[in-house]
Amino acid sequence: MPRDSKVWLGAAGIVLRNNEALVVKKAYGGMKGKWSFPAGFVQQGERVDEAAAREVLEETGITARPLQVVGVRSGVIKEEISDNMVVFLMEYVSGEPHPQAGEIEVAQFLPVEEVLTSPLSTLYMKAILPRVLEQAPALIGKDYPVDPIFGYTSYKIFS
Repeated sequence: MPRDSKVWLGAAGIVLRNNEALVVKKAYGGMKGKWSFPAGFVQQGERVDEAAAREVLEETGITARPLQVVGVRSGVIKEEISDNMVVFLMEYVSGEPHPQAGEIEVAQFLPVEEVLTSPLSTLYMKAILPRVLEQAPALIGKDYPVDPIFGYTSYKIFS
């Protein structure tokens, strides 16, 4: 994401395994010392679902597959930066959590109840996680034929 950009697009992944959620503590910034879901910016040439899977893998060592969009967090920072995050429910595939050096202090599966009650959990986690737990994934990200009109090289629809 270019530093001078005033529109940010990020992707996050909620990975559940055995009534536990994959969480991280960032090593820097406003999220330092707080539980959050693995997340980061979408890179050029990358779909938002690919960014979510990449960020989960980079930050935690966990391989996970996006299943469906469970939320969009959108806000404006200091009345000038549009900060947007697409949040995916993701299927755990493999791996054991380990933190990304220099960026993540802790990466682990934490019992869902602890995520919901911990004073270290972000407000967003506490707001979205109950909704995610109530809903079973209705649709799995499906590949669609590439539309030649716009020149997409990759295209998926999530709902």
